[in-house]
Amino acid sequence: MAGEGYEGVQVEKSSGVGLIRLHRPARSNALNDTIFGGIPVAVKKLDSDPDVRVIIVAGSGKNFCGGIDLKSLSTPGSPLDFADGTTGVERELFRRRIRWMQDAFTAFELCSKPVIAAIHGACIGGGVDLITACDLRYCTNDAKFSVREVDVSVTADLGSLQRLPGIVGWSTTMELALTARTFGAAEAHTLKLVHGVFSSKDELDRGVFDIAADIAAKSPLAITGTKAVLLRSRNCSVADGLDYVATWNAALLYKREVMDTLRAREENRLPVFSKLSYLGRVSIEDNRGA
Repeated sequence: MAGEGYEGVQVEKSSGVGLIRLHRPARSNALNDTIFGGIPVAVKKLDSDPDVRVIIVAGSGKNFCGGIDLKSLSTPGSPLDFADGTTGVERELFRRRIRWMQDAFTAFELCSKPVIAAIHGACIGGGVDLITACDLRYCTNDAKFSVREVDVSVTADLGSLQRLPGIVGWSTTMELALTARTFGAAEAHTLKLVHGVFSSKDELDRGVFDIAADIAAKSPLAITGTKAVLLRSRNCSVADGLDYVATWNAALLYKREVMDTLRAREENRLPVFSKLSYLGRVSIEDNRGA
């Protein structure tokens, strides 16, 4: 994969698949300002690239993510400095700081392209917040998870309490968040937090790339629409969701792609799809030969 660096993350792309790698391996990719600032930049870069159709999020070193960098919280200028504010302005600054951190993970959800988390080793606290904002999740058999915030006297505020119930259920989320217990890959799979478990990091990398490449080979319009409609339907009635998808397809269903997909099956070849440029604008040039 060809790559480049941003603050706290590395970005690569190959064969229609983009990779965002958390890159603080000496600190188990513990989350600090560089990572919170770097993630949205990396997501925007790959989301606006018409050659990228799926994004994988992974971690460097021995662990996926060790959670918030507790060491950084004890340094001057850390978010906790705002927590002792007594004036309305000081409390508002702290609220805005939290929202800025939340926005880093929400970037995965707002990305028009599917985002897949490839988890190995520890995925603790803020790491769970991160993966719940992704669309698909896979892990190694030695992966360990924990909604750890109560153990450091914090109410989890970066997305787990909002997104995890929709993945594993409300009651299970309550138990995991109140106990802060650690659970492994097998339980994560049983709870449907992850969709599959791989025997090693190498197997995870290959397996998730194959899944991403398979999705990337499908119609970008159909994949983008599926993600958008599912996210919209999560927070609305069935009737509203049906109306939304009818409107979506009325606006974006592309007859040429549908017909070419059907012909490609008959002719035993790959269909030809249009590339999507930034903000979902459809290129008038297809990707034949790209």
